[in-house]
Amino acid sequence: MAAGNITAGKTLPMARFSAQARLRALQTDILELILERDLVAGDPLPTESELTAALGVGRNTLRESLKALQAVGVIEIRHGFGMFVAPSNFEALTDGLTFRARLSLRHHGEEAMQLVDVRQALESGLVGAAMDKITPEQLAAVEESVERMEASAAAGEPFIEADAEFHRRLFEPLNNELLISLMDVFWKVYRRIHLEVGSLYAVDLHETAALHREIYEAVASADKVLAAERLNSHFDGIRSIIAQTTA
Repeated sequence: MAAGNITAGKTLPMARFSAQARLRALQTDILELILERDLVAGDPLPTESELTAALGVGRNTLRESLKALQAVGVIEIRHGFGMFVAPSNFEALTDGLTFRARLSLRHHGEEAMQLVDVRQALESGLVGAAMDKITPEQLAAVEESVERMEASAAAGEPFIEADAEFHRRLFEPLNNELLISLMDVFWKVYRRIHLEVGSLYAVDLHETAALHREIYEAVASADKVLAAERLNSHFDGIRSIIAQTTA
């Protein structure tokens, strides 16, 4: 068999494979240039002419690499203004994780389950630290989210946003923007997964609201072990939905 990568049952020519490797190497060089020049989000990149000279590549090759870096949220190309280091943006990560999770649902749901494992590890592992820092005002905000969920359950209405808000408010005391961003990514992925399998709340609305009330009560009573246990029970419910879908 000829050397090369296999795509859609065909052999990818070695020349094309080598071209892809060169583009990846060029993207790495651009990232290193950003780091070496100590650029931060919002800072302008050198012009195309400066980059081609600094990196020793042609304009078309450079543009292809820049577009790839823009697609993953590293740089931002503003036509007529130039190129800039992009602000934190998790959209590319969200799209990739969502696709992998949806794809896994058509098989055994393994990657969807792995996403649940990661988020569970984050929340159950960090809830104690959040409890150490939570203020009475922040605790009241968490309960307000629970009350919204309970009111929606009583009306027979799903409470997607209130559920996401509950988890965001629970971990806001940590003042960790990366954690909140990752939780939002996971939430968007889960929401898409549940749209794929049917209703987000395939389980009983009242039961789900009650579980969040129990998590809140454990936090309010400063019982870290119980809070972690009840968070784990919450994620067991998500696993159950995925398992039923892929059975």
